[in-house]
Amino acid sequence: MQKQNDYDNKRKKTLRWGYLFATVALCIFVMFLARIVVLQNTNVQEIKDDYINSNYRTATLKAARGNLFASDGSILATTVMRYDIYLDFKTIKDTVYSNNIGALTDSLSKMFGKPRAEFRKRFDEQKRKKNQYYSLVKGLDFDQYDRIRDFPIFKRGKNKGGFIVDRNYKRELATSEIGSGTIGMDNGEVRSGLEGAFSKFLTGTDGSRLEQRVNSSQWKPIDFWKVSEPVDGQDVYTTLDLRIQDIAHSALEKQLINFEAKHGTVIVMEVETGKVKALVNLRQTEPGVYEDAYNYALKDNIEPGSTFKTISLLAAMDDGFIDENTTVDVGNGVWTYAKQRISDGHGGGTYDISDVLAKSSNVGTAKLITKYYAEKPQIFLDHLRRWKLFDKMDIELPGIARPKIVTPDNKRWNAATLASIAYGYSSNINLLQLTTFYNGVANKGRMVKPLFIDKIMKDGKTIFKAKEEVIVKKMASEKAIQMMTSALTKAVEKGTGRSIFTPNLKMAGKTGTARFEYWLPGPMKYRASFAGFYPADNPKYTCYVMISEPNTAKGFYGGTVSAPVFKEIAGKTFLKTPQNVEKEMLVDRKVNLNKMVEPNVKVAVNNKQMPSVVGLIGKNVIPQLENLGYRVDFKGVGRIKEQFPLEGTTISKNQRIYLSLQN
Repeated sequence: MQKQNDYDNKRKKTLRWGYLFATVALCIFVMFLARIVVLQNTNVQEIKDDYINSNYRTATLKAARGNLFASDGSILATTVMRYDIYLDFKTIKDTVYSNNIGALTDSLSKMFGKPRAEFRKRFDEQKRKKNQYYSLVKGLDFDQYDRIRDFPIFKRGKNKGGFIVDRNYKRELATSEIGSGTIGMDNGEVRSGLEGAFSKFLTGTDGSRLEQRVNSSQWKPIDFWKVSEPVDGQDVYTTLDLRIQDIAHSALEKQLINFEAKHGTVIVMEVETGKVKALVNLRQTEPGVYEDAYNYALKDNIEPGSTFKTISLLAAMDDGFIDENTTVDVGNGVWTYAKQRISDGHGGGTYDISDVLAKSSNVGTAKLITKYYAEKPQIFLDHLRRWKLFDKMDIELPGIARPKIVTPDNKRWNAATLASIAYGYSSNINLLQLTTFYNGVANKGRMVKPLFIDKIMKDGKTIFKAKEEVIVKKMASEKAIQMMTSALTKAVEKGTGRSIFTPNLKMAGKTGTARFEYWLPGPMKYRASFAGFYPADNPKYTCYVMISEPNTAKGFYGGTVSAPVFKEIAGKTFLKTPQNVEKEMLVDRKVNLNKMVEPNVKVAVNNKQMPSVVGLIGKNVIPQLENLGYRVDFKGVGRIKEQFPLEGTTISKNQRIYLSLQN
């Protein structure tokens, strides 16, 4: 009986506790349901705005911009990592701080050259405030960052040493002195030059991370809550050859200083491919100081002057109106046509067609073009259309100007306009377009699009390789192209470009001297130009030089002002100097080619036997072997020390010949 009573008591006690637990659970459940109802009827956005958004944010993790390279792999512009260091004093234990602060301030004093007491005072103050995001230093490079993160306290990391690192990217130019304007920029608002042109490839995809508010002005990254990692941009290899760019920059700058000119431009283009190997634009910022700050080659249209005569006469050559036997009487060098006075600066008499170009005769050119096209100027203008001289060039670089040529549909057209166009006026064309035309002549009538991009790479793999793009398959007949090449060669050998003639390198080209703003009062302003290609018998490069507003007291003709720049560029690029140059050849860090000149020895390959070239000057021998159809690899400059194959070895065309030159 007693056992039954004990059992009943225990059962009642258990049931009471069970009912109590069930009641409490029911109450909690009811409260939970009530809370849900309350939350459903509460302004969630207000809570989000008041607490979450005010204390946390998603910040952008910038992707690294891809590198911009020259064609040989030299870096033009690159993205470098910079490190900002912050300290979280709240996470640093008091014992760790007190035991190591002396050693830390010693290390910082040695690194930054400031008194250790200054660091100690600042740190003690921030420690008392329990500052969780104190800015210590910004903009460290990797070596500096690698050093500072091993300092006492800091080497314990973020959670124990309060060491917070914020990584940022900075764009730096590797060649700012010889192409900052050409390389350009992309700061999100302004795009220019190569950086702007290839931004879609260079720009990566940004990532993001969560940051927590520390105080009213500081946010602390929460590294373990990163949303997404950034994807870096692609690497772009341009067509620029840094060596040729340097040569062109130096030659142009020197001449601008000599003639106290306002600005100048040089374009060097590879004939076969259209790859732009150098693009230099320099303008005067103060007397004797020039900067690459504006792309005159693309953005400005100019009246080209006499360099346009090549275009005019090629049209007449292609139509068969003139040939090597054509002559024109320029009289005393003055001719009035449709009430417009046209004059020459070089003599008079009867010229053959090569003389018209060689002596840059305005009268001769105007007489020939008006004789054959005055009744139907559209036929002449159709040649210009076919050569894309009316079209805006389709290139990667931004800001290129559309050409403007007066036509019969224009209200400015009159009876004398055709004559003006013939010798380079009543038309406005950018220099890149003119260079492309001359390059087409050099390329045997095959006009190719200017290329500024060579390839694109990502993670070491080539994902795009540029190919030449033909824009005019056949500019003119083979005979017309040959005739024009011969006339341009004569212009250098015996005409207005004879000042740059050298037997060591056959060049073809045309001078240009154009007046501009001639309708304004004041002294006359001139643009001096030279356009051509080299070597004339097997062109490798086309080059256009323009110098604006030289001091007329010192000279203003294209043959005097711009042609020497062309000659220097031609000599140093084609003859593959200056590399490994002897000290005595240097003058003000520039190569003096005159010290390398000696009588040229003719090299002949008889019966397919390799001749001996040891002891001969490399710059004289190499072009000859290449023109004979052999591929030449060489190192050094000066005289040839060793050759392979050896003298007497049987060699075949297209065979590679290896030469070792002194130095």
